[in-house]
Amino acid sequence: MVDATYDNQVDQQKYEQFMEKIEAGGKIEADDWMPDDYRNALIKLISMHGISEIMGALPEKEWTPKAPSLHRKLGIMAKVQDEMGHGQLLLRVAEDLMAPLGKNREDIMEDLLSGRLKFHNVFHMETKTWADAGIVGWLVDGAAIITQTNMLDSSYGPYARALKRICAEEVFHAQHGEAIIMALAEGTDQQKELIQEALNRWWPALLMFFGPASANTTGSSKQDTTIKYKIRKNTNEELRQHFFTKYVPRILSLGLTIPDETIRYDEENETWIYQQPDWNEFKQIISNNGPRSKERLQLRRISHENNAWVREALGARRNISAV
Repeated sequence: MVDATYDNQVDQQKYEQFMEKIEAGGKIEADDWMPDDYRNALIKLISMHGISEIMGALPEKEWTPKAPSLHRKLGIMAKVQDEMGHGQLLLRVAEDLMAPLGKNREDIMEDLLSGRLKFHNVFHMETKTWADAGIVGWLVDGAAIITQTNMLDSSYGPYARALKRICAEEVFHAQHGEAIIMALAEGTDQQKELIQEALNRWWPALLMFFGPASANTTGSSKQDTTIKYKIRKNTNEELRQHFFTKYVPRILSLGLTIPDETIRYDEENETWIYQQPDWNEFKQIISNNGPRSKERLQLRRISHENNAWVREALGARRNISAV
């Protein structure tokens, strides 16, 4: 019979060694011992991140055939290709974490299609005009860079290394979006109005991008867990404040109006005051009840079903090689 007290003592020693390592700035690798809640937090975070990269390619993919020039078509096609590559890279990282649990990448996709795995709120939204494609590249990817660079020094080594490549490419994506917005801003009055309309539509989603300020808003302690284990550094609200500091002056410099009459910088407290988005709406959106949730999930479902033969063929080949 296994002595439970002994097992607990061994696990406590491993946990203390684990915490000492990450507190000292060390990196945890896939085959290292890790606490269950650390592994589970990473699986949830990286799976959501990877799936969001894949689903995030869809709003801009819709504009590939409608982009106003060949130059713009090539640019947005390259961006879509990058996002899909980011998704594949991240799902591979998540898969290594899931292997000891007897799960793989197929389970991640099944969780998405069943609604168990959420993807980022912004990718449930509609891209009505070419200006929306610009806002996605400029501000949504800008928000993503802020979030992802916050985890560049993640305690989980494979994720930190993957983020270095992803963040480098996201910088080009943000520049791509900014170029679209600048071209429209220098255009006709109608083109300038397109930007303002797009900004008005996307502003609440951009605020929601970073998640609620406190865990109590959703009843989840995920934010606290990821900070405790040094998977990331800053809280949701700190990241949102960083976004305001970086982008509010840039938005205003284009003569645009931020759709929030209350927004201002409080010099005394060194913080931005702003109107909170509707967090109940946020819950509805990430529960696949957003403006384009059903259509984009159905597109992913059809693609998954149509390409099942590829996965089966690769699985058969691996089995033959193992004989």
